[in-house]
Parts: sequence; structure tokens; C-alpha cells
Amino acid sequence: MDQKIINLYDEYTHSQINRKDFMKKLAVLTGSTALAMTILPMLENNYVAAAAFKSDDIEVQNITYPGVDGEIKAVLAKPKGKKSLGSVLVIHENRGLNPHIIDVTKRVAAEGFIALGVDALSPFGGTPADEDKGRELIGKLDPEKNLQNYLKGLEYLRNRKDGNGKVGCVGFCWGGAMANKLAVNDPKLQAAVAYYGVQPNAADVPKIKASVMLHYGGLDERINAGIPAYEQALKDNKIDYKLYIYDGVNHAFNNNTSPTRYNEAAAKLAWGRTIELFKHKLAVLTR
Repeated sequence: MDQKIINLYDEYTHSQINRKDFMKKLAVLTGSTALAMTILPMLENNYVAAAAFKSDDIEVQNITYPGVDGEIKAVLAKPKGKKSLGSVLVIHENRGLNPHIIDVTKRVAAEGFIALGVDALSPFGGTPADEDKGRELIGKLDPEKNLQNYLKGLEYLRNRKDGNGKVGCVGFCWGGAMANKLAVNDPKLQAAVAYYGVQPNAADVPKIKASVMLHYGGLDERINAGIPAYEQALKDNKIDYKLYIYDGVNHAFNNNTSPTRYNEAAAKLAWGRTIELFKHKLAVLTR
């Protein structure tokens, strides 16, 4: 697919462009409204087409934990019958806790961790089925309260009796930016993995105590513009970090429900590196 079309969709999903104006621009790029309507399903997430993750070795439940102004909804997944586990908080993209991120949470659990997929839209009743509405609500979140709700999620994991007290986080897109924020704001965090997430201010980098892993798509010019300053700050402050740029792939390359942006090879490589970091830093133990 023409990269201009993918870039337009990325702009639409990360800005205030409304759907009507997006469709007009898409029709211009494709040559007609009819072609735009044909291409649209290839751009939007398709949860039905993507195979849902299944494992008989994990248990999954919906839970809540105390937030700033009420209960925060989340999906908890963990290996069956095991204790002393490292924990990972999973942070969704800018459309909420959708089926894809729930799948990611299950995949983390299948690797031997307690995994918590937090719904940042809990203050609005939870993630809506309409992704456009989800993006709208993300923009209405109080940034400080939202950060505190995630920090409380990390504390919830640290205090679980089946955990070993060691906690990491992984986030995607909007969640990648949040993973970076958690690294800055939680000195007890062991590991933070950010997939194509906006970088923190360089002045805040000295606060980071966690090991940081950063995954970027080589074609993601919007996000990648912030890499040099972030990496320099990480180097200057001797932060333990690894940074990977996957050539020829787009923003959201890990999302297998997004057919035009998903890149299987890059996703598998990044995932393997992510799990290796968690196993090293979160000391997965069984007994």
C-alpha cells in the first residue's frame, strides 16, 4: 500500500482530524470515494481476522483496583498454580483496552509472568466498542490522574502475594509514551519497554532507575524525531537501555490486527527481546 495512505491513517489516529475529513483526504489519495471505502478495512483494526491468543496454561479474570477517583478496571492474566512470579503492567494504545491488548496481556502471562492490562478509560466507564470514541476519550483524560492510576497499578502488582515484588511495564504507541513516563516517575520499576512511544523530556531522564528497552519502526518519522535527544540523555546519565529501530516497518508494527502496518518478522524479534529483558530483570521463579 502507498506509504502516503499509511501516513494519512497514522495522522488521523493521532490527531484531531475527524472521520469525515480523513475520508475526504483518503478519497483524494486513492482517486475516488469508492476506492477509499475499499481500502479502509485494510487500514482499520480487524479483531476478527487476527487469531485470538489462547493458552490452557494461564488463567484470566477481570479485576479492579483503587484509582485516584474510583476503581480502575483491568484484565489480569497469570500462569496457573505458580507463585513468586515477576509482574508486568501492559499499557494499551490510544483507543483503550481493546481485544488486541488483552491478547498481549495473555501472551505476557504465557511467558511466565503476572500480567495486568489496565483500562485507562475506566474513569469514563471503560473502553467503548467504537474506536473513534475511544480516541476521543483518551484526549479527555486528566494527565496527572491518569499517571497516578498507572502508578497505583504498579503498586497493586508489587503487593500481590503470588508475585515476587519485581515489576516491569510494556506499552504501545500512547502506551509506549506512558511506559517512558512510568520509568521517569517510579524509581522502583525494574524494566520499562516502550514500543513506538513518545519520548520523555530529556531533563527528566536522570530520574530513570529502570532498565529501558525501546522499539521503533524505521518509517515512523513522527515518533522517531524524538529519538536523538532521548538517546543522548540516556547515554549522558548512564541509564541501562537498549534501542532498536526496525528498518522498513511502520508505527504499530506489533499490532497483528492492523493488516497494513503489522510486520510479523519485526514483531517477533521485538517480542523476543522484550521477554528476554523481563526474564532477566523480573527474576521469574516457580515453586
